[in-house]
Amino acid sequence: MLERAMAEWGGEEDLWVFGYGSLIWRPEFDFAERRPARVHGWHRALKMWSRINRGTPERPGLVFGLLTGGCCRGVVFRIPREHGADTLARLWSREMSMAVYDPRWLTAHTPEGPVRALAFTLSRKSPSHTGELTEEEYRAIFAFASGIYGTTLDYAHRTLEELQRHNIRDRNLERLLRLIQRSHAEPQLETTKDKP
Repeated sequence: MLERAMAEWGGEEDLWVFGYGSLIWRPEFDFAERRPARVHGWHRALKMWSRINRGTPERPGLVFGLLTGGCCRGVVFRIPREHGADTLARLWSREMSMAVYDPRWLTAHTPEGPVRALAFTLSRKSPSHTGELTEEEYRAIFAFASGIYGTTLDYAHRTLEELQRHNIRDRNLERLLRLIQRSHAEPQLETTKDKP
């Protein structure tokens, strides 16, 4: 898949990469330019199982995937052509170690015009796609899931903070994080022993 992505990029122009989750706040590669961007036909969703980074096989956590439908605001990074191949290889070791994502070249609309950018999408047929989760399931994952890079809850908060820093509103993520706030705010029933 890396060879295919390299061939589809071609190496003749600068490389563009679309970030919609942790790539926004932890790209781990050098870039020459970053722009706000929007892709149509895809949306950011906290519906991808994470059994290493933000969870364990016994208690999986969650990370974002890019699913079909809707629209997604994020950022695009421009990597100079001469660093493109090395950056792609590093991205692959980070994003594709488990071969879960479907890398795609998408049109990302920016204030300076459209660019063709690599995005890591998620198929609903993938075993890593969670399907629909209930509010109770999200609460439990936020409360307990943790992996080598920390908790799912921290990952979700960091992503929301960075989106807000880029003036990107994600109402669904805001709603999910309110679930854990509500569960902490709910009064705990106190048990008292019967007095003689």
